[in-house]
Amino acid sequence: MNLKTTYLGLRLRTPLVASASPLSDTVDDIRRLEDAGAAAVVLHSIFQEQITAERHELHHHLTHGTESFAESLTYFPEPHEIKSGPESYLQLIEDAKERVDIPVIASLNGTTIGGWTTYAAQIERAGADALELNIYSIPTNLERTAAAIEDDYIEIVRAVRAVVTIPVAVKLSPYFTNMANMAKRLVESGADGLVLFNRFYQPDIDLNTLTVTPNLLLSTPMAMRLPLRWLAILYGQLKASLAATSGIHSGLDVLKMLMAGADVTMLCSVLLRHGIDYIKTIESTVCGWMIEHDYDSVAQLKGSMSQKNCPDPSAFERVQYIHALSTYSQTHPKRW
Repeated sequence: MNLKTTYLGLRLRTPLVASASPLSDTVDDIRRLEDAGAAAVVLHSIFQEQITAERHELHHHLTHGTESFAESLTYFPEPHEIKSGPESYLQLIEDAKERVDIPVIASLNGTTIGGWTTYAAQIERAGADALELNIYSIPTNLERTAAAIEDDYIEIVRAVRAVVTIPVAVKLSPYFTNMANMAKRLVESGADGLVLFNRFYQPDIDLNTLTVTPNLLLSTPMAMRLPLRWLAILYGQLKASLAATSGIHSGLDVLKMLMAGADVTMLCSVLLRHGIDYIKTIESTVCGWMIEHDYDSVAQLKGSMSQKNCPDPSAFERVQYIHALSTYSQTHPKRW
């Protein structure tokens, strides 16, 4: 069975890619992902705010009280000798490239154009095969327009594209007025691929402590419907790689995403829930289904059920909403 695919110009053994998560925190875990069958790995994201906070904390602890005990400075290492923030992340890239054969894709979330470009350039020098721009922000300014926010995305992509030569993917949120146009603009600005979609984590309120708390919930298979729809719509319209993420929990989910038009499927919640070795189960399911249905390769599957190629292109548009409602009414008698 030929499961080979290409993503961001990288030739991969299968379309099964380990998405950014705590599972890629160490080289040993990255090797386990490779051994289980991951065709590539996206490292956990490095956040500019985290880097800045670590540096401020390090500077505080190295200098606190030295005005009273100046001789204590001689006992401390120089700040540049301590690996924190980007240094440890860059070292992870270097070590991973030495010890695994699969492509290593870095993930970056910046807050300023200078931060995006500085760390992107460092990531390339460390040896990453590609870079995923994790553009994760929640606009809250009532005066900023949608056009201004979209322009921010374009500026980030153009700035990063100007300082690196490795492939660049953009991990998108679905919250744009015209998702299709935004995808087109990002590709025209230099993005080599799009990852659909970023799943924002929503906060919760603790009623006992009356505090706002982080609330990380793993995805469910229902989450795959939104990226599946947009993959099917965008397939064949953009000169860019398409990656599916969110809600992929089985080999059957992988098959659906490939048929919609994905070049790769990114696995996260399913591996956190079932363990890294579950990649083998997913791959086995994909192969078994393809054999049963006389498919020889992933290339034969890809895009076969996209809007461009499926028998009913309107199924991915508004008319499907009307059809879904009428179908539900016919199959579910009133209970009120």
